[in-house]
Amino acid sequence: MGKKVLIVDDSMYMRKLIREALEKNGFEIVGEAENGEIAIDLALSLNPELITLDNILPDMIGLDILKVLKEEGLTSRVIMISAVGQQSVINQGLELGASDYIIKPFTSEKLLEVINNGN
Repeated sequence: MGKKVLIVDDSMYMRKLIREALEKNGFEIVGEAENGEIAIDLALSLNPELITLDNILPDMIGLDILKVLKEEGLTSRVIMISAVGQQSVINQGLELGASDYIIKPFTSEKLLEVINNGN
């Protein structure tokens, strides 16, 4: 059985892209969230092994979500995905516990490579 994954992105298109790439490779998508509030609720209730986290959401930024998940003691591996490629933002994400940071646009191959690198 594949790893349980929560996809967090405000774009339905991006969620679909990530979902299809991961499902094809044996991952189980246990939830999808289009904003930070839903993301935090789902992360805490589902305790997924992996979370793909967009940094720019309608109600908060991914870095703030990371802070909350860390405070709650969630052990999910988090891969940040964002169009924002500033080194300072990337560094902050990694400092807050993200294991990787992917810059949009990206390929399914790149996504899988990053996810599998952490296994």
